[in-house]
Amino acid sequence: MRTQLTIVGGGLGGLVTAISAREAGLEVTLYEARKELGGRARTTPGPHRANWGPHVIYSDGPLWAWLDQRGLARPARRVPSTARIVFRVDGRGRTVPPRKVLTGILRLRNTEAPVDRSFRAWATERLDDPVTAGRISNFVGVATFDPDPGRLSAAFVNDRLRRATQYPPAVRYIPGGWGTIVDRLAAYARHLGARLETNNPVDHLPAPPVVLAIPMARAAQLTGDRSLRSTGTRTALLDVAITRRRVDPFAVSDLDGSGWIETFSIPDPSVAPTGEHLTQSQVGLFPDETLEQGVARIEALLDCGYREWRDRETWRRRLTVTAESGALDPPGTTWRDRPSGDRGDDVHVVGDMVAAPGLLSEVTHQSAVDAVTRLAAERPISVVAQA
Repeated sequence: MRTQLTIVGGGLGGLVTAISAREAGLEVTLYEARKELGGRARTTPGPHRANWGPHVIYSDGPLWAWLDQRGLARPARRVPSTARIVFRVDGRGRTVPPRKVLTGILRLRNTEAPVDRSFRAWATERLDDPVTAGRISNFVGVATFDPDPGRLSAAFVNDRLRRATQYPPAVRYIPGGWGTIVDRLAAYARHLGARLETNNPVDHLPAPPVVLAIPMARAAQLTGDRSLRSTGTRTALLDVAITRRRVDPFAVSDLDGSGWIETFSIPDPSVAPTGEHLTQSQVGLFPDETLEQGVARIEALLDCGYREWRDRETWRRRLTVTAESGALDPPGTTWRDRPSGDRGDDVHVVGDMVAAPGLLSEVTHQSAVDAVTRLAAERPISVVAQA
């Protein structure tokens, strides 16, 4: 008899689990509460195709390789060689970061950082320059979505600094946004025989084996396991469409305060109407900071890179997200200290807060693959050939 696996959640984690499980020979039924699949990988419908935050895929990571092996990664676009980045330093925009920041990044990224110290303390000691260390810490806000990345483990932050400063850039954009990735994953899962049911919420823990590909707080409710906790942050997101100008930058990096803006329509014009640019911005929110205050900080950052953007604005969306930024490791911890995906009794949890390596969505992917590997090792199953 074949094993019947139930998956709760139809986002990236649930779909990767469904595909991996079918490839391993398990029968799969996936339940998604919303009318559409995607979870946090969904993209807004209509002419402005905004993702759930300014996320990208790194071609040097395991998620890209996994997608590419299955014919799901391409076509994809790269950052244009002519792309221009603006850096905010002391409240003003400049096209080149301070020389000390550039040399400091080179020194730090090529050094093994300790786990048990904060990035700010370690970088300050290595560079003997607290101002430069603080600016580099803020730069890594692009990959942490945190208001103060310098407080996190030096090893955690330095790994993200290394990934974010590769040249040529390893980031890739799937035309149409993350929604295109979801469509490709869903079609492939159905092709392999997975059953995907939308508009079907689950209010109790299904019979095992089961994979919970849902937010950690929801997984804790279904399992009654209070040790399932998120280590993410709270982030303000602002998406703004503006009429296009040739001088508009590809990105704006806030070296003063850990913010990031990216013009997604530069590598992928399909995400905005003809003649418009779509920008997606994020700043990590401090504990007592409101969405309005976060948006005000983003708008000040827009001022540094996009001339007269307020007069050119054609569309916007703003929102606050909590614990949807990926896990953050404080000093003295690594990804191994996060909640285990194996909860016992054939119950598994996948997502970006689980004990798995990688950067942002790569953690979700790896935890999903790990869950299926454990399930497959525990029962005799036949392998499903990939088409």
